[in-house]
Amino acid sequence: MNASLPSTVSQPVVAKLTKAAIFLVLTLNSGKDSETTVRALCGDLSSLLRAVGFRDLEGRLSCVMAFGSEAWDRLFGAPRPKDLHPFREIRGVHHAVSTPGDIMLHIRATRMDLCFELATHIMTRLDGAAAVADEVHGFSYFDDRDLFGFVDGTENPVDQAAIDAAIIGDEDGTFAGSSYVIVQKYLHDMKGWNALPVEQQENIIGRHKLSDIEQLDSEKKPYAHNVLTSIEENGQQLQIVRDNMPFGEIGKGEFGTYFIGYARSPDRIEQMLENMFVGKPPGNYDRLLDFSRAATGCLFFVPSASFLDDVVADAAPPPTGDDTEATAAPQRASVGDGSLGIGSLKKEAGHE
Repeated sequence: MNASLPSTVSQPVVAKLTKAAIFLVLTLNSGKDSETTVRALCGDLSSLLRAVGFRDLEGRLSCVMAFGSEAWDRLFGAPRPKDLHPFREIRGVHHAVSTPGDIMLHIRATRMDLCFELATHIMTRLDGAAAVADEVHGFSYFDDRDLFGFVDGTENPVDQAAIDAAIIGDEDGTFAGSSYVIVQKYLHDMKGWNALPVEQQENIIGRHKLSDIEQLDSEKKPYAHNVLTSIEENGQQLQIVRDNMPFGEIGKGEFGTYFIGYARSPDRIEQMLENMFVGKPPGNYDRLLDFSRAATGCLFFVPSASFLDDVVADAAPPPTGDDTEATAAPQRASVGDGSLGIGSLKKEAGHE
């Protein structure tokens, strides 16, 4: 490692869980002016975050900005993250849809007003350059439970394990310190779910509802959610970092969970979804999907905070597919500590 090279600072993908979040999925408008506007926001994002977050340093305001496959080519060109591609829909017993999305913003804090203020400033900056495809305001529900009544995220990795799960390393050295993220908005059939006996609900999840204790392996059903989403490779469990949040509108009868999963490779999340929707073996699908429908689906790349800070608004991106990758800048060391929480005020890695 060359000590003369500056360290790469990751975006806060492994920041602690918070009580509030806003998820924004945007589509990039046509034209070079739109691209210039988005690149200008990239370079100024840390400044906006610092200004809003300074109003309450205990509010733990953070923001992750990520980009879809087509948007990456338009905005940044080559070099290109090696595993970036559009979200692949899955048609099994149930359907994991692929929906439009060029930019994803994951804004979180202990207070919704901080999230709302930052989101407002960001969208003001993007006026005319991007349109909102989906917007979800998430909230913490009692002791981190989803609207089905089960604790969500118990097995999330923490500290170094979270960094190892979510932050790219030497496997794509040009983008070390970056990450991938998949988002899906699930809408729940609460009436149908609440009609199930608790024991049947527990068999679907693979946990006891009240205590949050995992069922014994001998008790688990092969279709249990936590069975089908457990992925191993060479005897090692492949983990992801989730920050799912409940959302809903009572007047519309809309209740759901916003799934957001960060990983150093999208393959492991895609395998989990394949197991859920198609089944492992095929047909042995996740019975939770009988009560929860995926209404959206997008895959994004999360460049490092250092990358965003270095973006120049008027710099035309080099075309993809040329020799640019061969002449890319030397790899910088990744600290992967979830910085960019409030500018240079670093956040702890891991989850509560």
